[in-house]
Amino acid sequence: MTTPDFGQAQRVVVIGGGPGGYEAALVAVQIGAEVTVVDSDGLGGSAVVTDCVPSKTLIATAELMTEFSGAPELGVQFEDHEGDPAHQLTVDLARVNARVKRLARDQSDDIGQRLESEGVRVVTGFGRLDGPGAVEVTLPDGGTERLEADAVLLATGAAPRTLGTAEPDGERILTWEQVYDLTETPSHMIVVGSGVTGAEFANAYLALGVEVTLVSSRDRVLPGEDADAAEVLEQVLTRRGMNVLSRSRMESATRDGDEVTVTLTDGRTVTGSHCLLALGSVPKTRDLGLEEAGVALDDGGFVKVDRVSRTSARGVYAAGDCTGVLMLASVAAMQGRIAMWHFLGDAVTPLDLGQVSSNVFTAPEIATVGCSQRAVDAGEVPAETVRLELAGNARAKMQGVRDGFVKLFARPGTGAVIGGVVVGPRASELIHPISIAVAESLTVDQLAHVFTVYPSMSGSIAEAARRMHHSPLD
Repeated sequence: MTTPDFGQAQRVVVIGGGPGGYEAALVAVQIGAEVTVVDSDGLGGSAVVTDCVPSKTLIATAELMTEFSGAPELGVQFEDHEGDPAHQLTVDLARVNARVKRLARDQSDDIGQRLESEGVRVVTGFGRLDGPGAVEVTLPDGGTERLEADAVLLATGAAPRTLGTAEPDGERILTWEQVYDLTETPSHMIVVGSGVTGAEFANAYLALGVEVTLVSSRDRVLPGEDADAAEVLEQVLTRRGMNVLSRSRMESATRDGDEVTVTLTDGRTVTGSHCLLALGSVPKTRDLGLEEAGVALDDGGFVKVDRVSRTSARGVYAAGDCTGVLMLASVAAMQGRIAMWHFLGDAVTPLDLGQVSSNVFTAPEIATVGCSQRAVDAGEVPAETVRLELAGNARAKMQGVRDGFVKLFARPGTGAVIGGVVVGPRASELIHPISIAVAESLTVDQLAHVFTVYPSMSGSIAEAARRMHHSPLD
């Protein structure tokens, strides 16, 4: 990679050490910039320290519990020490959460070592803009350091949204960042919010053997996801014993000793041992000197950026959850890389959200990429659609999988794949061939003609593509 001739190394300061920040730093130093990362929350940001890595580690334990629950169908029986059948699995939540936090720390340490080895300076402290060309850092000891910058990247992330009528106490009323301090398994977890975060935690605690009530203000879980996929998931969750309260909005959450009562706006109440608030996120953009530096925010406080991560202030870029573009670690990382490629004059392609694949880590998982069913139904995107149930897949039958499907969207006439949905075990892995097809504008015939292993879940992707074939005589 050729370093641009700027005369001297460009000075880049990154505020925030999450995926948007540290990935940007690695790109910038690779191209030849002098890079400083200012971080106050731990390298890796919420994605590594308090959100993505911890939650998916917890979910990994839940997945194992879910798989064990299907063991009898596959001929596996558990026995106690006396040889009698054992019918119940239990979880040691203290050990689970200790492992969660250990893995998060290890991942954060790995990121720090990588940055150090690449020559990136890391400053621990709170950074704020001092105009568009400098960052003032408040250090842990109360001192300050001023960093001059030719470019600044804001990657400060977001925090859990809370309400004044449901203040978290870190013990019984919790945000998703606080659940890893639990040492005893809840007897009844009330999850408020049925978006991705709420659905994932509700599913996880249910699998861990906890009674779960999911409070959803909408008519179904996962209102922002594919409706067919959400319907399958809700059917599975209710079949496993979850109490889903749809069209129910929380008024307040209060604690009385070891009990938490959630009061709904219609007067109903739900009482449990714990309450997890999954009410969305708010950007961490306050007290950063943004307005003074000319950085525009939207009505929600998110930093406005274009498709190459530029803000309204010259030389100031932003990436990740603080922009509100699409709150995924992969998107944050790409925004950060794009920002540095753009600033340092390297080849750059603007962010294309149509190629982003995402996954809901429930059981079954829900993975999506590209065009959505909602856009097709609304007439926004002309597309042909095929849905193939996994119940007919030979590998699925072997593994006792009955719930899930593969759905493909293709352009009429050309057959170009423009989107897809996978619902099933490890959908996060199965979506990859569809993501490649979307990114490379492959046709359903090209996707169908690639060899797949038999038997395999991925065979259903090729089969769905074959069902969309048009004969030259059509």
